[in-house]
Formats: sequence, C-alpha cells, structure tokens
Amino acid sequence: MMARLIRRLSLGMCLAFAASAALATAPVTLRDNPVDDDGQVTLGELFEGAGAASDIVIARRAGPTVVLDAGMVQSRAHQAGLVWSNPRGLRRVVVRQGSAAPSAASATPAAARPGETVEVLTWTRSLAAGDIIRPEDLAWTEVQAHRAPVGGPADAEEVIGLSARRALRSGTPVLGRDLAQPQVIARNDMVQVAYVDQGLTLTITGRATRDAAIGEPVPILNLQSGRTIEAIATAPGQAMVGPAARTFRAQSR
Repeated sequence: MMARLIRRLSLGMCLAFAASAALATAPVTLRDNPVDDDGQVTLGELFEGAGAASDIVIARRAGPTVVLDAGMVQSRAHQAGLVWSNPRGLRRVVVRQGSAAPSAASATPAAARPGETVEVLTWTRSLAAGDIIRPEDLAWTEVQAHRAPVGGPADAEEVIGLSARRALRSGTPVLGRDLAQPQVIARNDMVQVAYVDQGLTLTITGRATRDAAIGEPVPILNLQSGRTIEAIATAPGQAMVGPAARTFRAQSR
C-alpha cells in the first residue's frame, strides 16, 4: 500500500515538473514594429504570445524611441519563461512611441515657446574621432528649447552604426554634421581591388592613397605598374572597379 502511494506521488511530481518546464519554455515571436504608449516597455509589447509575462517591464522609453540590446531582451524573456530564438540574428530592437506623433515644438525646437523643454538625442559617453556609434552611446535628454539643435536626429536608428567625425563630449546633443559613414580603408592600407563584369572577376592588390568609407572613391596605387586606379571601397581592405563598382556606389548612397 505504501509503495503504491509513493509511486502515485512520484508520478504526480513528474507531471507537475513537466508542466512547469513546458510553461517555462513558451516560444514567442518578436513583433514587427514594437511600440509602447506609456514609456514602460513590457514583454507583451515586444512579443506575441507573451501570456502571463506580458506585463513585465524590461526597459523604459524617455523619447520617441528606445534602442534595446537584443541579447538583453532575449535574456529578460528567458527569465520570464519565454523563449525567443532571435531567428534573424538581430543585434538591437527598436521600440517606438505608439501614441500620437511628436508635437511641432518637439519636431522643430526653434519654434518652441520660451521656457519650454524638448527632448533631444545626446551622447552618454565621450567619443573619439572614428568611434562607431552603439545603442548604449545614445539617450534622450530633456533640455531647454532654445538650447536644442535645429534638425537633430529624430530617431536613434539614424545614428547607430555611423562613426564620429571628431571628438564628442558626453551630454552634448547629437548633430548630423558630427557623424559619417565608418571608415573601412585607411591611407597606406593594402587593398584587394576586384573588377567584376558579366561573371568575369579579376583582382589585383595595391596601396590606398587616402581614407575611404563604404561607397566612397579611393585611389589605389598598383605597386607593380606604378599606376593609380580609381576604385570604390566596398569592405575593410576591399574595393571594386568597373560596372559593378558604379552599381555598388549608387546602392550604398
């Protein structure tokens, strides 16, 4: 009798554990365009099928957008019993304001009334020239309207992945003129230049005579012939000439 009771208790515990495990590994799907209305980003606003975990807050949004690290989102979801495999290999998740669009005062700081404040994108750390902008380098900060730059970025996504043209100080507003496409070729780098046309590919190696970002022209000195080739930078240490180069440049713009 005692042995039968023990077996029943063991079976019940196994079933309960299995149900708990199934609950702890509920697969979810990231929403195509996550939005939130109150500044508190929840798992339900990020994922379809979040169920009981929908109201768990994992981040706060102070401006029109907040950029979240995809690894952090995945970890917080797992802690709440949700499984997101990140099938597209995202590095960041952008959550936008879901309510009405920003007011005219926010969009054009110069037109704001005296004493008003607006939110502008600012640097969270000081950057050196050439540093690549990461999501954690940016924050929305409330400033007096008369101190807000006109025409500043309206979305953090416009800035992430670019590089700093010059040294930038923490806490200062983000300005478009301070940013550039990241440099992939530096002067005196050895560069592989490819000529691609109708399935034919020829390559040579030369020395870059100036810096270049992706899609920018870069003169390459052929060390064997002494001639300089005008190529288009395509990747670190790589450039292209010929019809394919013109197409690549147009697309990169």
